[in-house]
Amino acid sequence: MHWHGNGTRPNSRKHGKKIRPPQQTVVIPASQRHTASVIFVHGLGQNTFTWRAMILEGLVPNLPHVEWVLPQASDKRVTYYRDVRRPSWFNIATLPPGDDEFDEQGIAESVAVIENLILAQIHRGIDARRILLVGFSQGAALSLMVALSTLHDLGGVASLSGWIPPRARDNPVTSPHVPILWCHGTADTEIPLTRAEDAVAYLRTHFRERVQLNTYPGLQHTINDDEVNDLLAWLVERTAR
Repeated sequence: MHWHGNGTRPNSRKHGKKIRPPQQTVVIPASQRHTASVIFVHGLGQNTFTWRAMILEGLVPNLPHVEWVLPQASDKRVTYYRDVRRPSWFNIATLPPGDDEFDEQGIAESVAVIENLILAQIHRGIDARRILLVGFSQGAALSLMVALSTLHDLGGVASLSGWIPPRARDNPVTSPHVPILWCHGTADTEIPLTRAEDAVAYLRTHFRERVQLNTYPGLQHTINDDEVNDLLAWLVERTAR
């Protein structure tokens, strides 16, 4: 079964009412002793509510020791949306993204947002190796760029339908020990599988830990139950006590 772009299964909305999504960081606390954290980064035009149902239904029950942090991108003028203001981690003009697209200021500001969330977890006593980033699409691109620049040895990064801007690969990798899970649909036209394969080839030449690429036949720019199950298994392994 596919999960919709709003993070819900078909027919999972209650009473047909439109729920006003939160516009700030949302935290889903651990139900048992907090020993690991996952920062889940939404995609372009989305918000902290977008994937929350999927997280609560598909992941949280099996990870009681994990705290979930869902940051919210600020509204920005997005060229792809004809300069309309939408939640965005950085500006983008086309999908698939152009090789020369690189909103340096927007990316730097958003990397700082994620780095501050990582530091907040570390200050609470969580080892950096037990902090993981998971992102969808533009959120995956941001998470991967954090992995390429952070000084922290993170527990891992999971890219769901993501990409790495070519210009983000110019700088030396400062944390080459971060494990990477890359999940991608074979029928994705917004971020084609070739972008994933190219980025994974790059990562495999720079990262010492295993870079795992999982592909899903016929899946477009979204996720399905098989992908959620693969992500869950990876998170369980990476956060095992």
